[in-house]
Amino acid sequence: MEKTLAGQAKAGKRNLLMFVLPSLLGVLLFMTPVSYNGDLTIMIAVLAKSLQAVLSGMLPTIVTVLICVSAILSVLATLFKPSLVTKSSFLNTLFNVSPVWLLSRVLGAVFVLLVYNQAGPELLYSGDTGGLVLNDLLPVLFAVFIFAGLLLPLLLDFGLLEFVGTLLTDIMRPIFRLPGRSAVDCMASWLGDGSVGILLTSKQYEGRHYTQREAAVIGTTFSAVSITFSLVVLAQVKLEHMFLPFYGAVCLAGIVAAIVVPRLPPLCWKKDTFINGEARPADDEVTPAGYSRLGHGYALALARAGKVHSLGQVVRTGIHNALDMLLGVLPVVMAFGTLALVIAETTPLFSWLGMPFVPLLELLQIPEAAAASQTMVVGFADMFIPAILATSIESDMTRFVIAALSVTQLIYMSEVGALLLGSKIPVNVLELFVIFLLRTLVTLPVIALVAHWVF
Repeated sequence: MEKTLAGQAKAGKRNLLMFVLPSLLGVLLFMTPVSYNGDLTIMIAVLAKSLQAVLSGMLPTIVTVLICVSAILSVLATLFKPSLVTKSSFLNTLFNVSPVWLLSRVLGAVFVLLVYNQAGPELLYSGDTGGLVLNDLLPVLFAVFIFAGLLLPLLLDFGLLEFVGTLLTDIMRPIFRLPGRSAVDCMASWLGDGSVGILLTSKQYEGRHYTQREAAVIGTTFSAVSITFSLVVLAQVKLEHMFLPFYGAVCLAGIVAAIVVPRLPPLCWKKDTFINGEARPADDEVTPAGYSRLGHGYALALARAGKVHSLGQVVRTGIHNALDMLLGVLPVVMAFGTLALVIAETTPLFSWLGMPFVPLLELLQIPEAAAASQTMVVGFADMFIPAILATSIESDMTRFVIAALSVTQLIYMSEVGALLLGSKIPVNVLELFVIFLLRTLVTLPVIALVAHWVF
């Protein structure tokens, strides 16, 4: 009996340390603001930028090789199904993909080879289209995926989400109809990088912690643009001195959109079932009798930490995460990001789509409504394009509205949209465009209201 009690006490102490130490490290790396070169960011972003600085000009070459390897191995695995792949669950999930994803990986490989060698039509490899994706965006994502993938188990596997999720359920459920643990996704995105939030959400969905609806809502709602990039957008429209009202408008509009848009189609039509088709148990988030919220969260956290048996297990999970994103998502970003930017740069499609916004902008009394309408939908291709177009607009109020709207629209195909499509989160291109339009219609009046108050 004494030996049993001593063993339980030892196991309890071990689980406590396994919960507290890695979770604190995860919070420090993913969610604690730090100042770096005058910008507010998180440690994961600092590590990613350091890796970019070390590899410097080699990154486009590395990314090109990775995308081509992904396409070649996916073709071999999907068409010929060698036993080496089919007998390995990791290799099978990584390379044996559906026809749609096989096509996107092959298309990504074709694009990256043409852009890297500056072959084919210039509109494909110019610095505003494929060249932007390969030389500016993919190196950043490569570095983020390396560190976020390897270190994500610190947030996922040691009980932090169970602890925080239990405490915040009473807030997240009634307001956003989401599990409490989704607050961690939001914080990681807001303070750091939207791609980190999408990676976190995708892994939670695969691990059956989020249903299809919850994963789709979190991925399209909480993958917030970081404070740092918001400053870049504001600087582009020459309104840096208005950061506080600007970010206040972004946060207010973002909260309103997070409440309204998930209650509309297509997000409200998503099934409330896990990736394996099972429904969430009715008592999944109920606090058992005799427990407080804090006590229940603490008990769940210790139980989760107790499932980690070795450092090797954690390392393998981290490597799996990183490779999954590098070989699975980079080709999709290259394919869809390049296509979206080519359409934006070479056709009037997005200007035509923005024309119906002229009456709405005039109703909201936004100056230069016709010019502003051209920026309303083009952000679906890339978030920075509206800010570039806005520089020709004279009205400070209109530039303020365009900049804030571009940040709150969230879904742009050059990064976030392509990341969502490349992940396991259940959304398609058409749904992303509809959600983008809904976010635009919901957030525009809120931002206009703040703009009239400020100006």
